[in-house]
Amino acid sequence: MRLAMFIMTLVSVALLFLLTQASANTDFFARHYFWLVGLNVVLGLAMAAVIGIQLYRLWRDHREQIFGARLKFRLMLMLALMALVPGALIYAVSVQFVTRSIESWFDVRVEQALEAGLSLGRDALEGVTAGLVATTRDASVAIAQRGNDAAPPVLDKLKKVTGAQTTALLQIVGNRIVVLGSSETRSEQLVPPLPAQIDAARKDGAFSSIEADATGQPVLRAIVMLPGDERQNSPRLLEVTMPVPEKLATDSEAVQTVYREYRELELAREGLTRLYAITLTLTLLLALAAAFAAAFILARRFTAPLTILAEGTQAVAAGDLSPKQIVVSNDELGILTQSFNRMTYQLREAHTETERHRADLERARAYLQEVLDNLSAGVLAFDRRFVLKAVNGAAHTLLKEDWVGLLSEPLEAWPRQEQLARTIRDGFAQHGDADWQLEVERVLPDGRKQQLMVHGSELPEQSGGGYVVVFDDITELIKAQRATAWGEVARRLAHEIKNPLTPIQLAAERLEHKLASQLNEQDSAVLQRSTRTIVNQVQAMKHMVDSFRDYARLPPANLVQLDLNELVRELLVLYEASPTPIRAVLAAALPNVKGDPTQLRQIIHNLIRNAQDATEGRADLQIDVITRELGSQQVELIIADSGPGFPPEIMANAFEPYVTTKPKGTGLGLPIVKKIIEEHGGKISLANRPEGGAEIRIVLQAVKTDASSNNHDTEKSVGA
Repeated sequence: MRLAMFIMTLVSVALLFLLTQASANTDFFARHYFWLVGLNVVLGLAMAAVIGIQLYRLWRDHREQIFGARLKFRLMLMLALMALVPGALIYAVSVQFVTRSIESWFDVRVEQALEAGLSLGRDALEGVTAGLVATTRDASVAIAQRGNDAAPPVLDKLKKVTGAQTTALLQIVGNRIVVLGSSETRSEQLVPPLPAQIDAARKDGAFSSIEADATGQPVLRAIVMLPGDERQNSPRLLEVTMPVPEKLATDSEAVQTVYREYRELELAREGLTRLYAITLTLTLLLALAAAFAAAFILARRFTAPLTILAEGTQAVAAGDLSPKQIVVSNDELGILTQSFNRMTYQLREAHTETERHRADLERARAYLQEVLDNLSAGVLAFDRRFVLKAVNGAAHTLLKEDWVGLLSEPLEAWPRQEQLARTIRDGFAQHGDADWQLEVERVLPDGRKQQLMVHGSELPEQSGGGYVVVFDDITELIKAQRATAWGEVARRLAHEIKNPLTPIQLAAERLEHKLASQLNEQDSAVLQRSTRTIVNQVQAMKHMVDSFRDYARLPPANLVQLDLNELVRELLVLYEASPTPIRAVLAAALPNVKGDPTQLRQIIHNLIRNAQDATEGRADLQIDVITRELGSQQVELIIADSGPGFPPEIMANAFEPYVTTKPKGTGLGLPIVKKIIEEHGGKISLANRPEGGAEIRIVLQAVKTDASSNNHDTEKSVGA
């Protein structure tokens, strides 16, 4: 667009120059009038097209709400009005001035003056010509009277008297002109008259005219026929050429030139008026086009920095802080864009620094979260309104709760953790900003009890305030403490009770031995029954004391590699006569385990005996002994029965001392089994089977071996 406007401006200036020249040169104007008008029209249409394109682009930008379009429109409107109003005023005044000026050129008085001057010059020339003809006529009479021989002196005298350029006596012979005499020594210097001039002289007796000589200077030519030769076939003619007086020639030429130009201007009066009007119109259009072009250029110049700032602002809002294009300018707009770039650079540096700090915080947070996730204790963080803000993985494990769904939720929105929520509320309400610690007992969905140690602390205000709660499952710890306490009690009981049992038994037996012979039969029977009761109870007490001793002071396990299947087979031989059938399902190629054969045999024996006690007196019941290999180098031993199963109230405390369902049981069997399994590095669990009955699962670590004593699965039943 800039190039097009530049080219059209040059063409317009050139065309205006040509129009100016045409206005001063009517010949040029007459030859190129239509071309100039055509170029004017084409240039006007081109300018109108450029303006139309600019207006269309401006309208399109305004419709698409492109930034800067309104400012461009206002600038174009103001500059167009600034150019249009003065231009239109000057245009109107100029058109009127030019029209009136052209009309003033053709005033009647001017025309009359020019015609008078032309007539005056013509009269002066006619007077000189008439005098020349009269003098020539007198000379022709003298020659006619004296004869042709007297012609030379007459011609010389005539030349001197009139100041003639040439004088000659000519005779017309047929179609030829014969020079009879001349004032010139060379006849080639004479300019013979034209046939038309000769005919006019023969017809009227004389002829005169104004001509130009060989040098272009005006001369008077006078041709007079000699008297008496009118009827001759070869008449004689006297010709005289005389230069027009210089003053008269100059004045006449000037008058004729002015008059001719005046007539030409008069003929071109309407064309000149139209041409000047077109010139002024093109000048106005060029001014308007230049105004629009200047408006676009200035608008772009003004809006370019603003557009860059707008794009930069949008980019900054979108997060793009890269440097933007700089407008190279020393004015305020250039300084503004440079300042914006500096601001963007500072924002980018600040953003980079912020991102670095944020990354550091994220790393620290991730590290802290990793630490929290690897803690065995659960951690809950709250804000000042007791809205959960953070939780670690241990809290999920300990409470079996999906804490992700409770994030950003207050304590009141914990439907499955009402007891813990109430403990947390009460703890902070009762202790204020002091640290507190409470022990909470929860009942799990499976009936087991869970002991939690809950510790609460209030966060300082400078860190944003809030609360943090740390809790840990101390169920196993309490069980271990309880087991330790029971072990100590059992050890003391075994020590304190076992010592008097033997003397009591011996004393009872001695009394029976000494008194049996001295009493009658009835009293002797009473004595024997009493003594037997004392001995039986002492034996039971000894058995209980042995259990106490085993629980309190379990001998260390002698771990060796053994075949668990073979150990089960050896033990089941003892139960072949059992009234309750025992089915053994032993896995093939079962890896060896590392254990104490005596202790493992004791465990299996105790569990089978417990199963027999559970199924005693019931028909169609059986006991299953199952071995199988688990993943991760583990072997599982399952002892199950089809009895009534474990009562729900003892499921959670079955492995604690003195918990039993037997009327005469000590409650130390399962605790001893659990203690032995833990000494072997294994795990033990119990559950009720879905189809009825109880099962106990023991998991032991397997030993990698190349071969096993079994090469196929075996199933064997013993007992009734």
